[in-house]
Amino acid sequence: MTKRYDAVIIGGGHNGLVCAFYLARAGLKVRVLERRDVIGGAAVTEEFHPGFRNSVASYTVSLLNPKVIADMRLADHGYRVIERPYSNFLPQDDGRYLLLGGGLERTQAEFRKFSNHDADVLPQYYDALETVADVLRDLSLKAPPNVGDGVKTLVDAARQGRRLAGLPVEKQRDVLDLFVKSARTFLDSWFESEAVKAAFGFDAVVGNYASPDTPGSAYVLLHHVFGEVNGKKGAWGHSVGGMGKITEIMAKVCRDLGVEISLESPVETVLVDGGKAAGVRLAGGEEIAAERVIANLGPKLLYEQMIAPSDLPADFLRRIRAFKVGSGTFRMNVALSELPRFSSLPEPGEHLQSGIIIAPTLDYMDRAFLDAKQYGMSKSPIVEMLIPSIVDGSLAPPGQHVASLFCQQFAPELPDGRSWDDEREAAADVIIDTVERHAPGCKASVIARQIHSPLDLERKFGLVGGDIMHGHMSLDQLWSARPMLGHGAYRGPLKGLYMCGAGTHPGGGVTGAPGHNAAQEILADNSVLGRLFRRA
Repeated sequence: MTKRYDAVIIGGGHNGLVCAFYLARAGLKVRVLERRDVIGGAAVTEEFHPGFRNSVASYTVSLLNPKVIADMRLADHGYRVIERPYSNFLPQDDGRYLLLGGGLERTQAEFRKFSNHDADVLPQYYDALETVADVLRDLSLKAPPNVGDGVKTLVDAARQGRRLAGLPVEKQRDVLDLFVKSARTFLDSWFESEAVKAAFGFDAVVGNYASPDTPGSAYVLLHHVFGEVNGKKGAWGHSVGGMGKITEIMAKVCRDLGVEISLESPVETVLVDGGKAAGVRLAGGEEIAAERVIANLGPKLLYEQMIAPSDLPADFLRRIRAFKVGSGTFRMNVALSELPRFSSLPEPGEHLQSGIIIAPTLDYMDRAFLDAKQYGMSKSPIVEMLIPSIVDGSLAPPGQHVASLFCQQFAPELPDGRSWDDEREAAADVIIDTVERHAPGCKASVIARQIHSPLDLERKFGLVGGDIMHGHMSLDQLWSARPMLGHGAYRGPLKGLYMCGAGTHPGGGVTGAPGHNAAQEILADNSVLGRLFRRA
């Protein structure tokens, strides 16, 4: 080993960059290792056809934590997000449509097209979710109580549980419902219109290989209302320059603090010496020594492919092998010669700047999941289309457009020994045909398409099973149990080994929270008291 660092970070996605920033700001010598030739992990902007650029995997902004944005001073370096005028546009099979967002009164007016009752209860529904979301937003920037830390576990649990315990009993019931109930059961208790329930229920299946009838899916619904755009809670927006602009800025901020960023540097092995992580070996043979190894990777990739089984406790290895992954996601980018014209609302308008959701009912979403379980892919998949080039002309030639197609449900592994390499084009055809049913002529406008099956997402971005969340967002894999009880506070089973990716609390999305929280724990361990009482 010829080079030594205070910390080496495996993976140059946004969480790795956020973690590197906080460590470098505190004076640590940090090196980030990224296996691809571009920084950013799944949050990158790439040209996929001459003149057409788009966010390749991550595709929209809301969850990036305001503290991270402020601390890294991203806005000073060109970070800009354009808020969607509506959150979502949902064409219906009967020729009608529903627009969600744009303010309470506008949403209520939309709901009245389907149900006066649903319009009337909407303020109470928003209040129920927002109260819980506020508590969980606060908890998202705190390391969970770590089981096994003795008295500290109890103190941390009491401190973090105080806000929940202080809620009125009605709100505590909402918390319980959201954590354990299915999205359908939860939404049935509020609304009567199938279109309205679908508008909210879509969030419960995003990146979640599950039915809206799956117990616990209501929490995933909540996870998607944590965010904000430009100070407006619950809003979503387009990053000008694509998602890669965000990580490009983060990388610049890190480099300005002295962080070394190495591209085309795939890590082969975490080096272990005397039960302690001692550095990494690259695929080319270079060894890099470090006091701490920090993994911005999914737990499955880190522990099953980069660390020798003999270096891990047997019980830990058994349990991590059972860690559930696979988000049922199929991702496409398409170049379009013109804007799509939806039968329910054919003229161009603000609805095309929103998330265009093809999933008209909860039953539709359930069938999509059941199809995927049986056949490997849905016959009528759930599709979210975004057309960022409407507001960001840098992404496509004049008069032409790019669209993101974020699609569910597609099995992480196909049944009967079939491979996604053989099925990806057919699946892409099904997705385009699904859009075509609601926007006739869209299929003919497709100039080019970039396809990422679950297998492609694994190969390209290291997302095992194509899981954009690095692991299921189910109750048994949340908070202190993400990825496992005893390792919920970003520390691995080896001294000097940490995790800072979406497989840790609070989970997936472009949040920056795991990177922020992991850095705080690492710096605490590096303090005088930390060196006396912690494992690092």
